Amino acid sequence: MLQQILHDSCIDSELLAELSDMQKHILFYKIREEQLRRWREHEAQEALAQAEGQRPPKTKRESDKHIQWLLGADGEVWVWIMGEGPGDKPYEEISEELITERAQLQAQREAEELWKQKEAEITKKFRDALANEKARILAEKWRVEMEDRKAAKVLEEQIHEEFKRKEEEVRKQEEEQVHLQEERRAKELYWTLKQAQMQSHASEEEDLEWQEQLLRSKAVDEERSRCAQRARDEYQRHSLRAIQKGTVAGLSSMFQELGQNQQEVRLHHHHYHSSPGPLLPLKVLVSAWERPLRPISREVIVRWFKEEQLPRRAGFERNTTSIAPWFHGIITREDAEDLLESMTEGAFLVRVSDKIWGYTLSYRLQQGFKHFLVDASGDFYSFLGVDPNRHATLTDLIDFHKEEIITVSGGELLQKPCGQRDSPPDYHLLFE
Repeated sequence: MLQQILHDSCIDSELLAELSDMQKHILFYKIREEQLRRWREHEAQEALAQAEGQRPPKTKRESDKHIQWLLGADGEVWVWIMGEGPGDKPYEEISEELITERAQLQAQREAEELWKQKEAEITKKFRDALANEKARILAEKWRVEMEDRKAAKVLEEQIHEEFKRKEEEVRKQEEEQVHLQEERRAKELYWTLKQAQMQSHASEEEDLEWQEQLLRSKAVDEERSRCAQRARDEYQRHSLRAIQKGTVAGLSSMFQELGQNQQEVRLHHHHYHSSPGPLLPLKVLVSAWERPLRPISREVIVRWFKEEQLPRRAGFERNTTSIAPWFHGIITREDAEDLLESMTEGAFLVRVSDKIWGYTLSYRLQQGFKHFLVDASGDFYSFLGVDPNRHATLTDLIDFHKEEIITVSGGELLQKPCGQRDSPPDYHLLFE
């Protein structure tokens, strides 16, 4: 690939965009080195051809430039002596004017130097004042964010306590059902034994069959108890995982469903008669979203966003129900660059990525664009391979880099969000 690029002395723009700054410098150095090598080779061939007489030596053209002196009335070269010609000022006056002009120029230069010093002092003074004000605003903003985080922590603890209370209620209901079933089964077994005693005339074969039926009934009861325990453990595991992910909205809806349906896991009872029939199996209703290793289709990406990102308020403005103006749906790199084409440097948008579980931040440069991948596969948001900082929400990441640059080499600051251009917006599938 490198040999082809050096041979053609050009590179594809898309391939060039994927290279780092260091790789670009190395590539341009190699191309310039190849150009010099070709020029030296051409000069050597030219010199060899001239030496062998195949090509005449190059001759310089005679210059058509020349000097012509101004002649006086007597035909000689005209000469003028300052101060002696008609209308000339005296030498003393000319000298005085030159001294005055030099003094004015010197004074002007000193005034300019003095102004530069004053201007530097003024600039430093107001720059320091601006920096202090900016630090004060950031400190106030940080204080407000810490208060919001503390409030969110208190809310999460309250929800955790509510979950514990609901869990105890469900546990008690399950234990009561098992206890009632145990009593009912004990009565059934008691009457079965009584009937066996009263029917003493039954054959030995019938007695053995009854014993086998009794053993099967006990085995089914034990299996029912184990299934009920597994259902409770599975319910607790899924609920705890939801809390760890911070899905407060999901837990709220879960509690509402618990209040309406009593429970998601139900035991199906079977009433035994004098000749007990087969027992119905335990039915466990569990539906969980399992994320693939990587996005495989738009449908999977939409479901991932609804299952994992909506509860974390991804794409929303802080503390509001409005969608952020910089947020976009599953659009391509070309569509993002087309939206940013007419905007100035510092414009940006965030689009849902189809390559990773996360997003892509597209940024407008003075000439060209940059695209940064945002990892959202865990319980935080961060740039891949650029910035080690982790943020609790997508909005926190955007607001942070409105004040702090993304990379030291690029100095990218998020200044102006790029909104929607068409109707309906490109993110409508994500919020349906």
